[in-house]
Amino acid sequence: MVDAIKGPASYFPSIEKKYGRPIAEWKDLIRSSPLTRHMELVSWLKSEHGLGHGHANALVAHTLAEGGGKEG
Repeated sequence: MVDAIKGPASYFPSIEKKYGRPIAEWKDLIRSSPLTRHMELVSWLKSEHGLGHGHANALVAHTLAEGGGKEG
C-alpha cells in the first residue's frame, strides 16, 4: 500500500498541470525572489504569476520548510 501524499506537496501535480511548470522551477523562483516573508511570496506568486492562493501558499510553505534561505 502506498501512502497518499499529504500537506503542501499534495497540490504539486495539479500545480504542474495547471500552470505548465515543474515544481522545481517554481521553487527556484521563490528562492531567487528578493522577498522573504511567507505572505509576501504568496502575494507575489498570485499577482506576478497568476497562481491561485492555495497553490501559491503550498509552494511557498514547502519551499520555506526545506530551508529556502528565507524566514523561519
